[in-house]
Amino acid sequence: MKRYDVIVIGAGHAGLEAALATSRMGLSTLCITLNLDNIALMPCNPSIGGTAKGHLVREIDALGGQMGLTIDKTLLQIRTLNSKKGPAVQALRAQADKILYQAMMKRTLEQEKNLSLLQAVVTDILVKNDRVYGIRTISSLEIHAQAVIVTTGTFLNGKCHIGHTQIAAGRIGEPPATHLSASITGYGIQKGRLKTGTPPRILDSSIDYKGLEIEAGEEPMPHFSYLTQKRSLEQIPCHITHTTENTRKVIEDHLHLSPLYSGQIEGLGPRYCPSIEDKFVKFPDKPSHLLYLEPESRFNHEVYLQGFSSSLPHSVQIKMVHTLPGLEKAKMLRPGYAVEYDFFNPIQLFMSLESKIIENLYFAGQVNGTSGYEEAAAQGIIAGINAANKIHQKPPIGVSRENSYIGVLINDLVTKGTKEPYRMFTSLVEHRTFIRHDNADMRLTKIAYEAGLANETRLKNLKAKRDGLDQIQSYLKDTQIPGENIPHSVKTSPYSGKKSLYDLLRRPELNLETLQIMEPKLRNFLACFCEEIRKEAEIEVKYSGYIQKQKDILKEREGLTELRIPTDMNYDLIVALSKESRQKLKEVLPQDVAQASLIAGVRQSDLALLINHLKRQQI
Repeated sequence: MKRYDVIVIGAGHAGLEAALATSRMGLSTLCITLNLDNIALMPCNPSIGGTAKGHLVREIDALGGQMGLTIDKTLLQIRTLNSKKGPAVQALRAQADKILYQAMMKRTLEQEKNLSLLQAVVTDILVKNDRVYGIRTISSLEIHAQAVIVTTGTFLNGKCHIGHTQIAAGRIGEPPATHLSASITGYGIQKGRLKTGTPPRILDSSIDYKGLEIEAGEEPMPHFSYLTQKRSLEQIPCHITHTTENTRKVIEDHLHLSPLYSGQIEGLGPRYCPSIEDKFVKFPDKPSHLLYLEPESRFNHEVYLQGFSSSLPHSVQIKMVHTLPGLEKAKMLRPGYAVEYDFFNPIQLFMSLESKIIENLYFAGQVNGTSGYEEAAAQGIIAGINAANKIHQKPPIGVSRENSYIGVLINDLVTKGTKEPYRMFTSLVEHRTFIRHDNADMRLTKIAYEAGLANETRLKNLKAKRDGLDQIQSYLKDTQIPGENIPHSVKTSPYSGKKSLYDLLRRPELNLETLQIMEPKLRNFLACFCEEIRKEAEIEVKYSGYIQKQKDILKEREGLTELRIPTDMNYDLIVALSKESRQKLKEVLPQDVAQASLIAGVRQSDLALLINHLKRQQI
């Protein structure tokens, strides 16, 4: 009988990051998927990154993951979002060549040492004494392992909807996994039902682009991965169109045919990515909705109609598409559809993404109630690292709410659970001035290196970057400019005596460009550093006050994090706890007081009782 250290079920964005992490950490890993040709498939939007999602991709890369490296090599265009806003909300978004991305990811997995691939249908997880020890396939093949990671995406009892038509599928054209969900819930793991969807695809040559707004890529090209060098690729533009009053009329006339409103669909859909029919129902006063025409590959002529997700009948979708400017004669290649699937309650997971019910069983991705490739990949790499750490008898990696978007994502899931597909937003991150897109490597690469995933090259790059930042900041502190020497072209408040370039840079109206006008020697000095280091040095100086305040807050919370709560904690011994707080604490089983403080329904007075109880136990 074949035996591995780790088995990963699924080879989507969560599964591949989990499998690569465990294999790169020296463990024999088997990645099982329904179809090897669909590894890393992008069934919905052909893009990586976006607001908050771009932060996740950078953090995955800083940890030693693959997503950033692959999208940098296979993109169609890339640009910085929110570039006119502060650095806390800036993020990258790349339009992906979904065919090339998928092919390159598959090749990466095939070439990875310690990693084996298998096309098979998993029907059961094998458990003994509340500990997983392997899986069974539909052909009765048993494969054993020390840990199993479930990353099944939308395939568990998947059902696709186009109008009143229902198709048993995880994605259109792919069969669902119909046995595994029952096997998992048979051990007491709670499941729910969610829904997501995708829009129609349009033939490129049938679109009239004249008069449509162009959205081009950014030059010079930024990059997600800290390992990516400068490269030159032809960037392909996207275009913008919008819905019209005719679109509204077609939808309203056929709304009774929508499975969303007929009661046919049970699962809740994503709040922040609704279908086009849902947009018109929920926002009746909005005259139109922006739509994006996004090419899917250099190797085909399909265009993704971003923002136009629908599960209305095929014939109705054609009428809807023809009401859009530029698409009056468009040919629809594939209809949009909705997909329902099983997910498991993430409150039943530890922060490591290990099950609280079955030891060494991990869950990652949409199966935990999230939406998006980036959220899935972020969970995948953490599940992989932590499964490897446990086998190596090490503690879980130190990714937390205080140091990463990934930490916020996982903390929200395991502390609060979700009843709808969870999507990452910058507004969910309390310390976003410190936890920025640009400094993911500064926050995470060292701990990933210590865990055994981030390689020596990443650590050397990090040291070189930190040295560069320190050199620039030292130069700015050591160089002083007399007030009378400020050129008239530089608009800033006058001052007497001298001020350092460092102090001047903290003024909102000044930046490194204007400082070079004030001190010409600075230009030659900065030329020794790449743009990324120059930009991050400026951010660190300009926002130093805010960053220090957030670090002080994080320091205060360290005490709560250090107050660990035993997994077998008997909350009934704290007799003064309110009934609601006791119930919530038993349900979530927080790993420390910091996590307990975030549980909805746990009172501050009860938190104080818990802290006193833990301190007495320690004494």
